[in-house]
Amino acid sequence: MTRRTKIVGGILGGLALLVAVAVVVIATFDWNRARPMINERVSAAIGRPFAINGDLSVAWSREPDQGGWRAWVPWPHIVANDIRIGNTDWAKAPQFATLKRGEFSLAPLPLLRQRVVIRRIQLTEPSADLERLADGRANWVFTLPESGEPSPWVLDINEIGFDKGRIGLTDAILQADLTVQVDPLGKPVPFADVAGAAFAAQDAKAAPRDYVFGWKVAGKYKGLPAKGEGKVGGMLALQEPRQPFPVQAEVTIGGTRAAVAGTLTDPVNLGALDLRLRLSGGSMAQLYPLTGVTLPDTPPYSTDGHLVARLRNAGGAVFDYRDFNGRVGDSDLHGDVSFSLAAPRPRLTGKLSSRQLRMADLGPLIGVQSGKATPPQDKAKDAPAKPPGGKVLPTQAFRTDRWRDMDADVALEAGRIVHDAKLPLSDLSVHLVLQDGQLTLDPLRFGMAGGSMAASVRLDGADAPLTGRVEMHARRLRLKQLFPATEAMQKTLGELNGDLALSGTGNSVAALLGSASGDVKMLVNDGVISRSLMEIAGLNVGNYVVSKLFGDDEVKINCGAADLEMKRGLMTPRVFVFDTENALINITGTADFKDEKLDLDITPDSKGFRIFSLRSPLYVRGTFGKPDVGVHVGPLAARGAGMVALGVILTPAAGLLALIAPSTSDDNSCGMLLKQMRTPPKAPAPKGR
Repeated sequence: MTRRTKIVGGILGGLALLVAVAVVVIATFDWNRARPMINERVSAAIGRPFAINGDLSVAWSREPDQGGWRAWVPWPHIVANDIRIGNTDWAKAPQFATLKRGEFSLAPLPLLRQRVVIRRIQLTEPSADLERLADGRANWVFTLPESGEPSPWVLDINEIGFDKGRIGLTDAILQADLTVQVDPLGKPVPFADVAGAAFAAQDAKAAPRDYVFGWKVAGKYKGLPAKGEGKVGGMLALQEPRQPFPVQAEVTIGGTRAAVAGTLTDPVNLGALDLRLRLSGGSMAQLYPLTGVTLPDTPPYSTDGHLVARLRNAGGAVFDYRDFNGRVGDSDLHGDVSFSLAAPRPRLTGKLSSRQLRMADLGPLIGVQSGKATPPQDKAKDAPAKPPGGKVLPTQAFRTDRWRDMDADVALEAGRIVHDAKLPLSDLSVHLVLQDGQLTLDPLRFGMAGGSMAASVRLDGADAPLTGRVEMHARRLRLKQLFPATEAMQKTLGELNGDLALSGTGNSVAALLGSASGDVKMLVNDGVISRSLMEIAGLNVGNYVVSKLFGDDEVKINCGAADLEMKRGLMTPRVFVFDTENALINITGTADFKDEKLDLDITPDSKGFRIFSLRSPLYVRGTFGKPDVGVHVGPLAARGAGMVALGVILTPAAGLLALIAPSTSDDNSCGMLLKQMRTPPKAPAPKGR
């Protein structure tokens, strides 16, 4: 053996001896002696007080799944008891987190790069108090005390196992003050038993684990009382995005109740949710503070469907609520909706269908009260139960401030609409678009009384006050179907046709009508009029008028024609006549929709020598809510004489010709009346001839 060989052998042997001594020292070292140093180093690394107050032990072993030369590097398996992490100086709780016992294996080599890599950590009785201020400072963000910069150390955990524990959350941004308690279930519950077989994964490698722990939450969220309970799995895979983590919850926040069961994947990045969601509450408007989704005030609702969320989508998180079945009041809803947190505003899209919708449930969409009681604490301050001052037009304010918070594109098809048990509507088709604070319903179509209604509604809430325009067309509405309870009407073949086009400004239906300008046109042919019909229609004024004109008898209407002009809320008739078998009735005056006041004169003219119960005109004064009806002391001779010849309404009559149905002849009652109105009266013959 050469001298060189002996020297090399001696060096190697010495190194081997040093390694052996180091292994023995490390294996037998009392790590409790190192606790002060460890506490000091960790405190410096995270910028917070850190302390291991209980026993600390370390066992070294190789990780079998490490490949290559890394398989020969032993990992320390650390068990630490009674661990405490201090809080920030501005936080309320004295400790950020406490832990009765923690067990984990630590990768040694990444420590050289200031990375703490833990394959799996098991936490015993963890407790944490999370707090975030309104300025965004959060105590779960660790910063160095000298520079205020985030700690350079990176914590990388693959899986977290835990048993019973507690988490407190005080978040000024979310307006949350919650406490969560976690306890073992005692016996694991299979995922399919809670979530249902439909949510069980087909791929065994990605199958959700069992539910192991139960949890309860109590406190406040968005300023509303919150409570709930549910179940979760026992091992949270933080670094494996394909491993679904089972979650189940039943939570009540204010008047909203939610129940979910399904999975969460990639929890560190909030990757995705796949849940069965059941949601219910007193009004959909209550969801706005919770979700930011603008929805109308509605009667109580409930829904059950499949929620799939892509939280890491490049254009913003996307929530798809698929194949849901729901109810709003007594109306049913089905379909798919999608909510995207896109820029510059969130967007709601959907395609809905319904077998039956009640107008009482749809009323809130146009600012009309639903008719169902809402708990006092849930009522909006700007939504009084009744219009003030005895007025009758809806005064509930449109929440245009919320229209600018999101966009929407939703289509709805409904087979049957219930407005009145005796007047069913059908075949609703509506397309709602909300864009940049502008709300459009176009088209809005439905069948009614054997005919059709078509409308378009445009409301611009981008500026204050709101501006709106409504166009509506009624075609071939059958009178006997409009008034099915009137026996005499069942003998008629008459129809109603009409057009409406109004524009106005204001943040409620009352304000819009009070400022509206436009036209209303209507033709009614071959009907009847009676006191009982007025009662059915809810027209108390009509009861008086009809009784004064015709007594209690039913009188046939040959034609009713109305061409009404509206300017800044004041409606004035160009033409408003009823041609009955006994007389020609002319209505003049004004209806003020701003102040809800009436100033109308009703002038009858007898036909031929027929006996007519009243030759003096009537008046209608007062308000919409409390009209005053009576008989003029003396006849309005100028108006009455003009009506006999029909000469005062020659020109306006031409505007009603388009309402005569193409399938009907101009020789029908209204066609003949309009022809007569358009024919100039003959000049009287010279005397003496």
